[in-house]
Amino acid sequence: MICKEAIPLIHEYLDGDLKAAQTAELKAHLSSCTDCHTRFQQLEKADHVFRSLGAVAGPPHMTDRILRALPPPPRRKSWVSWVRRHPALSAAAIFAIVMLSSFFSLWDQDTDLIVRGSDLDHVVIQGNQVTVPNGQTVKGNLVVENGTIQVDGTIEGNLVVIDGSYALASTAHISGEIKTVDQAVQWLWYKTNQIFNAVTH
Repeated sequence: MICKEAIPLIHEYLDGDLKAAQTAELKAHLSSCTDCHTRFQQLEKADHVFRSLGAVAGPPHMTDRILRALPPPPRRKSWVSWVRRHPALSAAAIFAIVMLSSFFSLWDQDTDLIVRGSDLDHVVIQGNQVTVPNGQTVKGNLVVENGTIQVDGTIEGNLVVIDGSYALASTAHISGEIKTVDQAVQWLWYKTNQIFNAVTH
């Protein structure tokens, strides 16, 4: 037995909670270790003093007053117990938080111009400026990310502008909707819909 193991056994022995086998092992250690033997004697004296004080009757309700003066035991936070009761939901929530944070970091870092659509033959791209010239028709949806789009011609579908701007000439015609996504939450919703549509189609 080492000293680190003996110290808690000394306390259990003084409280009368130590089993016979452990008591014999503790006594063997105390006979060979002077440090632990000295500590045992000091604790034994303190225990005798404490017990003799307990036998003396104190003022009425003294015990109650002392107990009321003690700070309340720390209460376990409700969310900790909820996490322990629902490990699968906790793991899913942590995963969702990590995914959301990665989505938002992508929103902040993504600054390159991206143009998507099934028919880009008649689309002119110069720097961050995208143009659908007058007299030209883009068939299907057109998505522009991190840029500006000038529509002078026709788009036979939806126009989606993400973190950018658009301008329509008097000659412009868009048969679908114009959607602008300029907030991180809208962008996340748009990306989620894209993923869902890709999976279901």
